[in-house]
Amino acid sequence: MTDLESAFAQAARDVHALPVRPDNSTLLQLYALYKQGSEGDVSGPEPGFFDFVGTAKYKAWSELAGTPRDEARQRYVDLVARLQHG
Repeated sequence: MTDLESAFAQAARDVHALPVRPDNSTLLQLYALYKQGSEGDVSGPEPGFFDFVGTAKYKAWSELAGTPRDEARQRYVDLVARLQHG
């Protein structure tokens, strides 16, 4: 496991113990960066119209299409670190 993979895995654990719950926009950013870093570009059909949360998550993730996994992982690690230290 590389240093970035270890840091990404640790950030994924740390995000559950943040001192303050992030706002919805930041939560969507965390979700999208995590998904892009762990799975790559968005796949599958977009959720239905009335699935507002699912649609927001899908759109946030799809906006990162083409972002290399390592870049998404680093951005996720950096965002979690900023949130941990207020």
